[in-house]
Amino acid sequence: MALLDWTLEPAGPLVSGEGVTLRPPRLADHAAWAELRAASRSYLQPWEPAWPEDDLSRAAFRRRLGVYARELELQTAFPFFIFVRTPEGREGPLAGAVTLSNIRRGVAETGQLGYWVGESRAGQGLATAAVRAICAFAFGQLRLHRIEAGCLPSNARSRRVLEKAGFRLEGRARAYLKINGAWADHLLFGLVEDEHADALARLSERGVE
Repeated sequence: MALLDWTLEPAGPLVSGEGVTLRPPRLADHAAWAELRAASRSYLQPWEPAWPEDDLSRAAFRRRLGVYARELELQTAFPFFIFVRTPEGREGPLAGAVTLSNIRRGVAETGQLGYWVGESRAGQGLATAAVRAICAFAFGQLRLHRIEAGCLPSNARSRRVLEKAGFRLEGRARAYLKINGAWADHLLFGLVEDEHADALARLSERGVE
C-alpha cells in the first residue's frame, strides 16, 4: 500500500440511511461545520471533552482532516459527517457527525461509536438513522463482531438513540472519560453482530422509530 500523504483530504465510503447520507468530511465542509458547532456550543458542551481555543478554526479543521485521513488509511477509524438527504436523493444540510473509532481486529473485531447532531437538528431522528446506518456498515462491509458505545447517565437523548439502534446496556464505568473538564461516569452499551438484525426486528415490531 502506498504511503499516505496525511495532508490530503480523507477519502472513504459513502453510507446511506433513513433520510441521511454519511461521508467523510472535506475541507469545503469547514464553514458549515464551524457554523453548526458554534451555534450548538451550549447544547453540545456538557456531553463532550473541553473544546480547544482554536477548535473551530480552519487550521484546526485541516489538522483534523489529516488525522481522519491517517485513520482511514490504517482503517482504525471511519469518521463521517451526517447530511440530511433531500427528497431528490441529494446531499442536503450538515446535521452532525458519527464516527466508528478504535477499531481492533484479531480476537476482538470491535469498534467504538461516537456521534453528535447540532441543536437545530435534534429531535428529528437523524442521530438514530446515522447510528443504524453505521452499524449496518460496520457489521456488513467491515465485518466487525461487536460495537461499543458510552454516554453520560444524564444524557437521556443519547441513551435513547442507542436503545433505538438495538444496543444493550452492559454496565457503568466510573470516571470513564474527561468530559467538559471533569472525569465522568459513563453508561456502557454494546451491540453484537448476530443480535443486530434481531434487535432491529424487535424494535420494529414494537413500533419504535
